[in-house]
Amino acid sequence: MTIGSIKPVKEKKSRKNKQPIVDEKSPLLPTKHGDGGGFDELNGASFSGAVFNLSTTIVGAGIMSLPATMKILGLILGIAVIIFMAFLTEASIELLLRFSRTSKSVSYGGLMGDAFGKCGRMLIQICVLINNIGVLVVYMIIIGDVLSGTTSNSLRYTSALSVALAVVFLVITVGITLFKLINGTVLMPRLLPDVTNLTSFLNLFTVVPVLVTAYICHYNVHSIDNELDDNTQIKGVVRTALALCSSVYVMTSVFGFLLFGDATLDDVLANFSADLGIPFGSLLNDTVRVSYAAHLMLVFPIVFYPLRLNLDGLLFPSARPLASDNLRFASLSIALISVVFLGANFIPSIWDAFQFTGATAAVCIGFIFPAAITLRDRYGVATKRDKILSIFMIVLAVFSNLIAIYSDAYTLFKNGPSHRE
Repeated sequence: MTIGSIKPVKEKKSRKNKQPIVDEKSPLLPTKHGDGGGFDELNGASFSGAVFNLSTTIVGAGIMSLPATMKILGLILGIAVIIFMAFLTEASIELLLRFSRTSKSVSYGGLMGDAFGKCGRMLIQICVLINNIGVLVVYMIIIGDVLSGTTSNSLRYTSALSVALAVVFLVITVGITLFKLINGTVLMPRLLPDVTNLTSFLNLFTVVPVLVTAYICHYNVHSIDNELDDNTQIKGVVRTALALCSSVYVMTSVFGFLLFGDATLDDVLANFSADLGIPFGSLLNDTVRVSYAAHLMLVFPIVFYPLRLNLDGLLFPSARPLASDNLRFASLSIALISVVFLGANFIPSIWDAFQFTGATAAVCIGFIFPAAITLRDRYGVATKRDKILSIFMIVLAVFSNLIAIYSDAYTLFKNGPSHRE
């Protein structure tokens, strides 16, 4: 996959944006220096560190619902849609980065503000709040189901470890599936969707919000770009991260569906609480559940960072940078964690959370807003191809998610709300 042509920048981008409301270049976690208790920015990030950070933003709890999308779409169509979404995500990020270079914006909010004024900046902040609260609620649901505890937040190594833990989950799943395939205990999976009536056809679109959420990373791209020593490396970072995550997604979806078939649950992690029918099955179940819960705990601060930053921008638009105000930093953190915790206790399943955030805030962040910025084209840099692609993204996003919302609402009123296993 290619990220397109982004003009190289010889010097680091300036903090002085047209609307320096929030310090978007503040580090993901503030670090103190000296005896004065002040704060420094992170040192320039390496290519591999940036790839791990972006990959960690992408691969979250959404991967747990991907095998369930295979149950709906079938293996062939499911794999095709996952790969298609990766290319579409890359295209939308390329548009964001190209227009950011032109407008000298150092954040998604700054870019929206440049294109649509104060209302545009506020709209992206609200969408990030909704999306990230929903994602973190899902994290808390899964963590609460498996274990509790705390972990340190050294982001460079935390991101690498979190990706490694996701790979541990994948390796164990692949190993169990191959063992059962050799023993002949795995049934032939459904290759194509089972469409028998209008309701089953509309149900196909319910996978769209899940896939949209699975690839959302746009709100962290600028932060990662700002921390790179060489700004021109961002296109390679995005390409590498998406290629890595797409590979993990495809393998998890295929082998998860192969392993559990039509018994695949909305949260495939819940399938690992049953008897796998293999030697050391109980130990492998615990390893899978604990390793992925640990992965989510390590991802938590990376998703939490833009959530806290955007809430601060909405509530305190003229205040000094958040990283330099310990009281405001702690107060916002405690309040947001409390909201996430309460949400995790009242939302019945991760599928419900993904359906809501994916069909509303996530689709705006990932596709509608980048396309709208391109069509606005304040600096006259959009090509005809860019505008056609933008129209396609908006039409596809609105059409598919409206159908998904309708299908979910129909199912809800007909069968009642789903419940976590």
